[in-house]
Amino acid sequence: MTEPLTVVFMPESAYGPTNNCIGIGKILEGRGHRVVFAAEASWRGRLEPLGFEEDLVDLAPPAEGDQDAGQFWTDFIRGTAPEFRKPTIEQLDTFIRPVWESLIDGAKFCEPQLREILARAQPDVIVEDNVSGFPALLTHGAPWVRIMSCNPLERKDPDLPPTFSGYPIDDRSGWEEFRAEYDRTHRDLWSGFNDWMLEQRAPALPDLEFIHESEHLNLSVFPDAVDYLRARPLGSAWHRLESSVRDTEDAWSVPEQLRDGEGSLIYLSLGSLGSADVDLMRRLVDVLARTRHRYVVSKGPRAEEFGLPDNMWGEARVPQTSIIPEVDLVITHGGNNTVTESLHFGKPMVVLPLFWDQYDNAQRMHELGYGVRLATYDFADDELIAAVDGLAADETLRSSLDALGERIRDADGVTHAADLIEAVGRKA
Repeated sequence: MTEPLTVVFMPESAYGPTNNCIGIGKILEGRGHRVVFAAEASWRGRLEPLGFEEDLVDLAPPAEGDQDAGQFWTDFIRGTAPEFRKPTIEQLDTFIRPVWESLIDGAKFCEPQLREILARAQPDVIVEDNVSGFPALLTHGAPWVRIMSCNPLERKDPDLPPTFSGYPIDDRSGWEEFRAEYDRTHRDLWSGFNDWMLEQRAPALPDLEFIHESEHLNLSVFPDAVDYLRARPLGSAWHRLESSVRDTEDAWSVPEQLRDGEGSLIYLSLGSLGSADVDLMRRLVDVLARTRHRYVVSKGPRAEEFGLPDNMWGEARVPQTSIIPEVDLVITHGGNNTVTESLHFGKPMVVLPLFWDQYDNAQRMHELGYGVRLATYDFADDELIAAVDGLAADETLRSSLDALGERIRDADGVTHAADLIEAVGRKA
């Protein structure tokens, strides 16, 4: 029998990356490997019950009292939510740059802790699902794996729209202006972060990138059928995960009040961060209450601040990957986890993007015909109702997505990821 490996996961604090790592980690843990999570401190007590070790990091001085998982980013997004009403090019200076600044501050703050965690764990392989780099992960000595669980435009290409723009692939008219504005607003920030990386004895960062590409293994979480055709193909260390759907959610059945109503059964979720915008959630609930459909609502961290009408059921947190297979349509913010999970189960989407790569995912689903992108704060009531009714009634689209979902599920991305990570650990 081969010796078990020690695998350290360091996911970003948000639910999407952490849940992605949980799914892969459970496969490895089930094979007898030791799995350690160097997650952000607000996840304390939520990972050990799944069979993992917790050795957590603070990305900022610890707050008083208990915090909800991912509270670090919930608080940040809540404070900057007005920026989401701006065009994406205007968000570069007022939202995207502050996000990078916060990520860099977190990396610098936790660097001593992270070095101590790795010294204690002595990993055979390190797995990072983040958008920014951490020198300790690169200098410890164990091979490291990068998971890219955002839209693939995170890896830039001259033939593809700029990252974070949400621009269409068949209209290049704004691409260069967006790229120039990104350079103007981010060049000095990147330069300072790169200098700090070098001071920590980490390799230099690629130009205007805030994370390295691993020489060992990089995993892109996005189905081939909806990916982009690149002018510069990704290197041999890159592997695709058609999806990465965790098998750790609670069982779920349709609530009795929604079982026998008319119309379609629809899932509404703006993610753990987007749903903190209570005014937006209230408006969506108000408009959708006028339709003939039934809704399962992920109400989010401020669930007590708004109610639901009779055609809806929801709770603050719901088992998303157990719900999506049961519904006919998903209304989403366009986070990469929800988008790829919806494709995994063959569901069309109405996408209301708020920030980061959500605009890119929304545009990609729209231009491929797998969903409808709407202006999150400026949609007309009739637009949302028409999008929901149209997608729910489109049997041709449903058949196409059923077939796509079956192919994605057959690829078993979570097991594929575990196999590849295991191989890197064995090779070290």
